[in-house]
Amino acid sequence: MAIPPTYTQATLSYKPPPSLADRLSILNQQIRDAEQRFGRTAGSVRLLAVGKTQGTALLRILASLGQKDFGENYLQEARVKIAALKDMCLCWHYIGRIQSNKTAELATQFGWIHSVDRLKIAQRLSEQRPQNIKPLNICLQINLDKETSKSGISISQAPKLATEIAGLPHLRLRGLMAIPKPQADFEVQRQQFSRLRHILEDLNSSGLHLDTLSMGMTDDMEAAIAEGATIIRIGTALFGPRQG
Repeated sequence: MAIPPTYTQATLSYKPPPSLADRLSILNQQIRDAEQRFGRTAGSVRLLAVGKTQGTALLRILASLGQKDFGENYLQEARVKIAALKDMCLCWHYIGRIQSNKTAELATQFGWIHSVDRLKIAQRLSEQRPQNIKPLNICLQINLDKETSKSGISISQAPKLATEIAGLPHLRLRGLMAIPKPQADFEVQRQQFSRLRHILEDLNSSGLHLDTLSMGMTDDMEAAIAEGATIIRIGTALFGPRQG
């Protein structure tokens, strides 16, 4: 049958962009495939959906699809989303820079803080964490290459700070977080993440019991999984490139 003149071949070949549900499904499958490919235990990698600049409506859709862990970079933005989605029983992770005058709200509103890099901050979080809820999960942010544009402690500072924080009440030191320099080569990505894994292993050999490596984003998540990531922080693969 002839194609009606109002249609073109380009129209017939058009494929709509993937929906949020499609992206979540694809991403979860990629995680499962990477776990299997690199000998990881099935289900050992946790997807953290980074909602920076995304509206509450999109996060509610993800939550309705089964996504439970959400990461936020800015407290002002996060408080709106946490209040709007309080009926969804979600776990909120703070992954941005920490200001000391914001620790009280962080200590009460979040289940995880990934970006601790000072004892003073950890002490304030411990003091301000309500005693009637579970301890606040903490990751130390490591600045692997001493980049001035990024927060985090140096590798040499990690043992002392980790030991100090591990002794604080109302906190549970879970592991380490890092944001390595962007690299296109897969093996170079693996080398960067391997450094963080070795730091965690060294800390555990000294008597700590850490179980979390928060590392890997959209462009390097497979390398992170290969090197032991337990939490990958994903924004672009879920929501598409940020505008502006």
